[in-house]
Amino acid sequence: MLNVFGAPRGRLSRRDALHVGALGFGGLSLADLFRQRASAAPGTESKTRAKSVIMVWLRGGASHIDSYDMKPDAPAEVRGEFRPINTNVTGVQVCEHLPLHAKMMDKLAVIRGIKSVDIGDHTPHYILTGFPDRGKRPVIGSVVSYLKPRTDGLPPYVSLMYKSPGLYDNEGPTYCGPAHRPFVPKKEGLANLSLEKSVSQERLSTRKELLRTFDTLNRDLDSSGGMKSMDAYTQRAMEMIASPKVRQAFDVSKESPETHARYGKYCETFLTARRLVEAGVSVVTTKVGDWDTHEKNFVDHKDQLPQLDKGLYALVTDLHERGLDKDVAVVVWGEFGRAPKVSRGDGRDHWPDAGAAVIAGGGFKVGQVIGATDAHGSRSKGTPYTPSNVLATLYQHLGIDPETTIPDHTKRPMYVLDDRATVRELDAS
Repeated sequence: MLNVFGAPRGRLSRRDALHVGALGFGGLSLADLFRQRASAAPGTESKTRAKSVIMVWLRGGASHIDSYDMKPDAPAEVRGEFRPINTNVTGVQVCEHLPLHAKMMDKLAVIRGIKSVDIGDHTPHYILTGFPDRGKRPVIGSVVSYLKPRTDGLPPYVSLMYKSPGLYDNEGPTYCGPAHRPFVPKKEGLANLSLEKSVSQERLSTRKELLRTFDTLNRDLDSSGGMKSMDAYTQRAMEMIASPKVRQAFDVSKESPETHARYGKYCETFLTARRLVEAGVSVVTTKVGDWDTHEKNFVDHKDQLPQLDKGLYALVTDLHERGLDKDVAVVVWGEFGRAPKVSRGDGRDHWPDAGAAVIAGGGFKVGQVIGATDAHGSRSKGTPYTPSNVLATLYQHLGIDPETTIPDHTKRPMYVLDDRATVRELDAS
């Protein structure tokens, strides 16, 4: 069975775990799940609401040439089957299958020629961490959770890009500690966001105080800090359960049928993401589609691009209408681009030397294209930006200095990012 963090339950069994019910907390099993994941005390808590980021992963790497960096004057084997269309920003074109992007280009920024790496598999760890070495650095959501934990019951980091049977393994917190894994709102996690019928809010508060008193009696016996960690995550569990704000944020049934239709089923997680950041969650990650088009590149893109177009248009429009466009930054990208030359008849292979990202919100300077690639879209004409540069920009938006250090497993201070240069063209000042 999976816990709320999308991973198999820890080594503690139900019998061994400290059930809150044993202390009279009737049904507060989410606390047990938090305890299983917590191995370190949290960092200093912040009293200010963090800015938010929604990161959309186009798994497999969407073709930049067939979406945001088209080459209509290139040979047929490079330009492909799609035609460019004009947008509402003079001189900027996108694929014909992105008409809603064209309509709102003044609210978007496109970064072209992003240089990534191809590690031979499809994982977003580079765009989540800023480092090409898989599993060695914490992802952006875990860093934010560690440096800016919430105090209102909301999880700071939520992942909507889980797969069966669990969480993508590249969303790991590494040395930030298991407590800073994302909250995964699958059935078990959501089911625990409620009190048992026999437990009132008043009764919960009384027994919360009892637990605090009980733990104080044992604190002097604890030399490892484990008690402090358990206290903190029992508190977090109770805050999540007691908070109507948390339950409401995850309840997309409160949205009208018309709103669901605007987003479309393909991008239904965009609606959840919007509700979460509106409630105050700092980082939400999600996955849309499978863009690994070694074959049927044009068939698959013709199907997926319009659906992405619809969902992103609804998300960006909603953020603007709710006055969240300055507070919430959205980034849409894959782990790399696709090869300039069509191969295998109708496919494009991996291409780490050039990719594209779409940025919206965040108070950034939008309505522009940043960077340019050569005539075949094979690489940047100038010094390319990397995923680390995009992440540096997002960290800055979140109020985190990328030069901040976090101790690793050996207590050695590690920078949040090594390449800390931001995408300067996005600076609205």
